[in-house]
Amino acid sequence: MGTSHPGNVGAAARAMKVMGFSELVLVRPRFEDVLVQEETVAMASGAADILVRARVVDTLADALDDVTYAIATAMTPRDFGPATITPREGLAALARSEAAHKVAFVFGSERYGMANDDVYRCHAVMSIPTNPSYGSLNLAQALQVLAYEWRQAQGGFAVESRTPDPELASGQAVQGALAHWQKALVDIGFLDPAAPKKLMPRLNQLLNRAQLRQEEIHILRGIAKALSDRCRGQTPS
Repeated sequence: MGTSHPGNVGAAARAMKVMGFSELVLVRPRFEDVLVQEETVAMASGAADILVRARVVDTLADALDDVTYAIATAMTPRDFGPATITPREGLAALARSEAAHKVAFVFGSERYGMANDDVYRCHAVMSIPTNPSYGSLNLAQALQVLAYEWRQAQGGFAVESRTPDPELASGQAVQGALAHWQKALVDIGFLDPAAPKKLMPRLNQLLNRAQLRQEEIHILRGIAKALSDRCRGQTPS
């Protein structure tokens, strides 16, 4: 998100291709033409096809529209948010989980890292164990480490990756349900929009932990609509 160095974009594309991954999404990069800059293409070194297929979007929500498990990458712990996991143990557990997810790794900008609100949207935070006296990893280097660990967790190249379960609710579906519930909670007076505190991020984490299916999202949105309708004196449809 907000990447500022074309070389990192190219090196990230190369790291992804080496590990057999291909879907690169940039959220508000510093330079609109970053995918075609000379330094980007040079650092991609044979992974130009990743750059050609890459998407550039305005928001993290757009980037995660079909993702069912998002992992934030951050060095510093947050006072609130998803649990922190390590690459080897955490990714191995995810690969063994009963549900087959479409997984995304979310990286912040080189200058500022990830904003708290973006971390709250994710299912887990991943921290790469580093030298305590110098823990700064280049963005593309960090991506290479996690791409390797995720490939190994899936059994390497000899094992075919599982097809994501189409019935799992995507990030976009979860955010839609949260927006619906936010309106309903304001309507019934439970949420004060002037002082929301961390109610919605906490609900976001609750829904992430539940690993909802599409049908369950529809149920939750139906309940939220009924609450709002009742507050307006309408008969729930």
